Order: sequence, then C-alpha cells, then structure tokens
Amino acid sequence: MKKLIFIFSLLVSFSGFCDKPGEVIQVKKTAAITEDATPYVLKKILENKEAKGIKFEKGTYHFYPDKGLTKFVYISNHKDVFVNLAFPIDGFKDFTIDGQGSTFIFHGKMIPFLVDNSENVSIKNVTIDWAMAFHSEGEIIAHNTEEHSFDVRFGDEYPYEIRNGDIYFIKEYYEHDLGQTIIYDKQRRAIAYNDKKFSPIATSQKSTVQHGIDQVKYKYKVDKSDLTLRKVGTESRLNLKQVAPGVVRFYNHKKQLPPIGTILSTKGQQGENRVAPGIRVNNTNNFHLTDVTIHHAGGMGLLVENSEDIYIDRLKITPSGDRMVSTTADATHFVGCRGFIKMTNSLLENQLDDCVNIHGAYQEVVEQLGEKKLGIRMGHHQQEGYVIGKKGDTIGFVKIDESFTPFDKLTIESIERVNQRYQVITFKEKIPKEVVQGDYIENISAYPEVLLENNKFQGNRARGVLLSTPKKAIVRNNYFHSEMEAIFLPVESSKWYESGATSNLLIEGNTFDNCNFGGTSRGIIRLVTDEDNESIAFNDITIRKNIFKMFDNLVLEASNTDELKFEENTILSSDRFPQLYPENPAFILRSSKNVTFKNNDFQGKATKMMESDKSTINVDFQ
Repeated sequence: MKKLIFIFSLLVSFSGFCDKPGEVIQVKKTAAITEDATPYVLKKILENKEAKGIKFEKGTYHFYPDKGLTKFVYISNHKDVFVNLAFPIDGFKDFTIDGQGSTFIFHGKMIPFLVDNSENVSIKNVTIDWAMAFHSEGEIIAHNTEEHSFDVRFGDEYPYEIRNGDIYFIKEYYEHDLGQTIIYDKQRRAIAYNDKKFSPIATSQKSTVQHGIDQVKYKYKVDKSDLTLRKVGTESRLNLKQVAPGVVRFYNHKKQLPPIGTILSTKGQQGENRVAPGIRVNNTNNFHLTDVTIHHAGGMGLLVENSEDIYIDRLKITPSGDRMVSTTADATHFVGCRGFIKMTNSLLENQLDDCVNIHGAYQEVVEQLGEKKLGIRMGHHQQEGYVIGKKGDTIGFVKIDESFTPFDKLTIESIERVNQRYQVITFKEKIPKEVVQGDYIENISAYPEVLLENNKFQGNRARGVLLSTPKKAIVRNNYFHSEMEAIFLPVESSKWYESGATSNLLIEGNTFDNCNFGGTSRGIIRLVTDEDNESIAFNDITIRKNIFKMFDNLVLEASNTDELKFEENTILSSDRFPQLYPENPAFILRSSKNVTFKNNDFQGKATKMMESDKSTINVDFQ
C-alpha cells in the first residue's frame, strides 16, 4: 500500500495538475506526456477554464489528432474544415500559455492554438512545427529540351505515389496533389529570381469535350472560383512518370524549364491546401504573442479575425531543417480587427504568401427584407462563415464602381447567419432608398491602428506588407526583400472582397533591398485598386527617409491617391540581379492629386523619372 501511495505521489509530481481557480497548470516532461501530449493537455484545458495559464517544462512535445477535440471551424482565407485540437482556448480570461522554450511538434490536420471569445490571452516561449510538412519540395536535376521535360528528385521526407499520370504526396492524415508550385533558389534560400518565367507549373488546360454545360442555370449569383465550379471547363494538362526511385519526370510544362539545382515547391490545389493555420484567434480582446517561432503550418502562421488589440513581439516564422518553405500561406493575416495591431522585432521569411496582410471585408447586398433588414452575401468562397460585425458597429454602404467612400452609414442591431454564404443584418435605422442590390457594405468600426517596426520580411513568395485601414498606421525601420512589391495598399474588391481604403500612413526609415525580383512589373511601394474609376482611395500617405536598393527601375506606383509625400528618400542602383524592365520610369501616377517629391537622393538606373495620366494633377517634383 505504501508503494502504491509513493508511486501515485511521483506521478502527480511529474505530471502536474491544477484543480483550483486562479492557478497555473503545470506540465512536466514525462515520456507518457511528450510522446503524445494531446489527451493530457486537452483534459487539463477543458477541466480548468478558470486557470490563469498552462506552463510546460522545457522539452519536445508531440501532438497527434487522434485524441484531440474535433471542431468544425470557419477560417478566413482558408478551407473551412473539421480540425482536431489540443488547445481549445474558448471563453478564457487572463490566460497564458508558456512553453518555457519548448518545441511542439504537430501531426496531421490540427490547429495548434485556437483562441475564441477570450480576453487577455498570451502565448510565449514556444516553437511550433509539424513532423511532416503540408507541402513538398524537390530539386530540379535534369532537362530534356527536345521533349521539353524536366526531372525532379524528391527526398524520403516527401513520399509520393503516381496515379494516372498525376502525383500525390502522402502525409500523416493528409495528402496533396501538385497544385500550386513555385521555384526557390537553393543558394539564396529565397524565391528564385524571375521565377515567373519557370513557374507555376501548369497543371490544367481548357477542356476539349463538353456537352450541355450552357443549360446549367443559377437563380442567384455564384462564385465561379469556388471548389466545385472552378473545375468546369478544365482538364489535366501534365503527365508525370517515375524514371528512378524518388525521381519524377514532368511533361507538358508550358513555361521555360526551371533551372537545374533550383527547388520546386508544391502544395496542392488552391482552395484545398489551407487547412491548418499555426495560430487562429477570433473574437478576442488583448492578445499577446511573444518569443514564438513557427517553423511550419498548413496555411497561415497567425490568423486573427474580429479581434481587438493584438501585440506581437519577437515572432519568428522561418523554416526548420533543410526545408525551403515555412508556412504555406501568409505569415500573418488580420481580418476585421480593431483597436491596435503592433508587431515589433520579428522575422517573417520563406512563406508561400504575404508577410503581413491587414484588411476589412466587403460583403454584397442581395435583397432588402424590411425597412431595417438586408440579406447579405459573402463574395469569395474563402470568406464563408465570416461575420462582418456585431451589435453597435457602424456599417458603410459603397457603390464600388463609383467611389470607395461610403455614401451612407447605419448601425447594426443584430446579425443572423443563415448559412455559410448568406446572412441577414437588422439595423437600428431605416435603410436609405439609395441602397440597391449589388452595393457593397463594410464595417467602419472594424479597422485598427497599426505599428510595424524593426521587423525583417524576406525570401517569401508575393508581397511584404498589405495594409488596408483608414486609421493611423506606421511602417518604420523594417527590412524588405520580397518577391513582389514590398508594401501594397490595395482595394481588392473584385476577387478577394477585401476592404479598407488607406489614410494617415507613414512609411519611414525602411530598407527595401532589391524587391520585386520575381518577374512582375510593379512598384516597390504600390497603391492600386481593382476598380477602373478616378475616385480617391488613399489619403495622406508619407514616404520618407527610406533606402531603396534597386536592380530595376520602378520605385513607386500610385493611383487614386490624394496628399502623397515622397521625401528625403535614397534610391541606390544595385547589380544584385539583371534588370527586367529597363523601359520603366522610376515613378508612375494615375488618377492622383496633390503629390510632392522633394529632397530625394536618386542614384537609380531609370532614365525617365515620372509617368502620369491626364487625371493626375498638382504634382510638385523637386
């Protein structure tokens, strides 16, 4: 009996527990826990909702989905999926997850941290990785120019099988086909220079046999990019075969053959390949992320929706081991947030999409259901399930083909989500007669102030920072080396339905190091809308005291802008890459006014400084 009591005491001391409100759950590094921590951690989280945190003894902990909590999750800009959870942080207050330097290795389709409906939550001192990546990588090892084919060698960490000429990569609890691809430079450990010449690998072409498709009609507007309709009118183009164990030959590639020695990254079909973000935060106030490393995620690294006051310090998103890719989508993404977003001293690199994307959401008016009630539709299939606001929020009405400025505003009384695409909003006031089907709405209350300072953004596909907020924003003392534009101020109304005309933005003291090396003709800083009108979208933009290292010409591209100042910047010529667009000017202006260039030190290659259209007025170039 004494032996049993002694053994039980040892188990308690090594495992740790918390049964009293206000205490911290202690997790000890025992083999019983570290080999699969999911059941133990989940049990402690669910049983101790009044706890003030959970703290791990430093070590490596594995998390498997088999004993996790299953939950269906609508996730912005991802595929909406059932996922298994070890950390369902739902309805918590004043709660801290402290890894104390631990590494958490996940297996299969899990969201490491799902934070919902909470307040004052912190995650710190932890590294997140996956045992098997959600993407795959292989090295280009040979060409056959006569048949326009190339060979790729895939290592043992990327097992595959070939089915009817298509390749499928087999993971734990998951698989993906070729889908979206891009080429990495092995030596630079970044997206390859002028990668648009070689990638993406074309996997489909226009179908050759159809019958009766035009007879399929829809009563309501449909999204032709959704996961079903997008397949209509296409057929497989590629043909693959294994020529040696681990070596696959690719036939029927449309573009130039990718250079030998580069790395092909593949992650499966768009719309299907974002299933497991690293950290997802929703409807939460005051969230802190400190000293966290995310080596990988099957989607975005950090996704925050409808939350307020987000503080990020010393976040590292970087691949582990020999992988070229970190996260398979954006490093960080913020939708419909308010209050303050602050990111400092962070490294975001090698992910397969943007470093930072901050925006609101447009939704479309379907019908008026009463004098205070509207039916609203989600525009993009990856916006499904997103709730645009809450009681008391101010909704602006926009006729997007005419203006980016709301023509009227109302206050939300309630929102009913009927299904993933369709919601009913009841307002406190009567709906103006000017509101008609097809108008857009945006939540004026759901935009944040932003500070991005002392960060490093590099090596990734796509852009550095996308910023869409009418509130005060500062981008200061950051380093950029991105495949496409470094800073993009968009109004992406036609495809992604992302809202947020920008004003009161300061871009200061940054270094832009040979960005836009992927092959697109775009400005390093770019202010562009989806709409073909002359309405002002961007106001009060100051770009000053930055350093631009330019292998190419185009520094700034701005449209639909009022009160733009470009001053005290240094533009240097660089020979890091060959020029791609020597005919470009240094600056392009469209539909803009009150633009000032002064006290800049220009040492770039461009022989033409400025290109503008007739609708651009009041430009002072000194």
